Amino acid sequence: MIHDYLQGHPDERQHWREKVRTIVKSNADAQAAVDRLQGELWAYLVERSAVVEPFRGAAQREGLHRTSTRNLAEYLIRFWTEPRPKRRTPAEKSADLF
Repeated sequence: MIHDYLQGHPDERQHWREKVRTIVKSNADAQAAVDRLQGELWAYLVERSAVVEPFRGAAQREGLHRTSTRNLAEYLIRFWTEPRPKRRTPAEKSADLF
C-alpha cells in the first residue's frame, strides 16, 4: 500500500527517495540502513493512517497492527540508490596478484 501511494503522489515519492538516499549514505552497514528505513516506513504508515486514504480506511477495517516493512525498505534501497561495491573475498584479492 505504501509503495502504491508513493507512486501516485510525486511529491511524497521525491521526499522518500531523498530520505532513502540519506539513510543509506549515513549508514555504512547495509543492514543498519534497512533497519532504520523499516522503522521510518512504519512510522509513516501510522502517521498517514490517521489522515489519508487509503491508509485510514485500511486502519479502520483491519486495525493498525505492526506489520513488517522490511521487504519494502530493501526494495526502495535497491531501486533508489546506487549499488554499493561488493566486498572482495581474500581469494579474489590474491588472484589479482598473479
